[in-house]
Amino acid sequence: MEKSEGSPDVGNREWSAAREPTKCREGCDSLVSMATAPDEDPYNIPMLVLASASPRRQELLRNAGISFEVHPADIPEDPLPGESAKDCAERLAREKALAVARVRPNLSPNDVVLGADTVVVVDGALLGKPSDAADAARMLRMLSGRTHRVITGVCLVAGGVARVSSETTVVTVNRLTDQDIADYVASGEPMDKAGAYAIQAIASRWIPRIDGDYGNVVGLPVVLVWKMMREVSTQYPVPCNQKNRAI
Repeated sequence: MEKSEGSPDVGNREWSAAREPTKCREGCDSLVSMATAPDEDPYNIPMLVLASASPRRQELLRNAGISFEVHPADIPEDPLPGESAKDCAERLAREKALAVARVRPNLSPNDVVLGADTVVVVDGALLGKPSDAADAARMLRMLSGRTHRVITGVCLVAGGVARVSSETTVVTVNRLTDQDIADYVASGEPMDKAGAYAIQAIASRWIPRIDGDYGNVVGLPVVLVWKMMREVSTQYPVPCNQKNRAI
């Protein structure tokens, strides 16, 4: 996965932003000044701009009480030749966040753009969203009776600096019959989901075990997002009158 040029330790779960004024390396000309003193209010977090139209990501943020506005990104979501699943998820998350940050009108240093991308991996094969019903059935046959990984790349862009990380969850799926697969595809549920299933809905009947963050399988690792936002809030002090504006 292509690492973010805007921050150190990109792609690692433990990351930190530069503490010195930094030239934005994503095409910006302005300098970014990083404050060293943390804010006093532990919930004094930045306003989030979600670069996604996913209702599942929106619901996860709402449930966590995290303020956000929606500004979907419109970029191709195809993996690059030879690209690993983790690299793909992180690159696409970064591209989505940067695409919105570049066009978002009146984006202030107190606004943070969140990009995310989720992929499913089984036997080294990367499964995104199915292209049609036959593709969904193919993916479900690959997952049947197997254990796979769900990887979500996360990128926060604030002040022209991109910070990237990712979360991985291991998911076990029971063996599916041909009828199970046919009925599930006919329901329409798999069609806009990475790996062609939704753990929070019909597919939950076939998933006896996960190892890791459940929200990550739904589409967004909220714990990781919150941690990254709290880190950003120490870099860019947010007005104390910032209220929840989740929509």
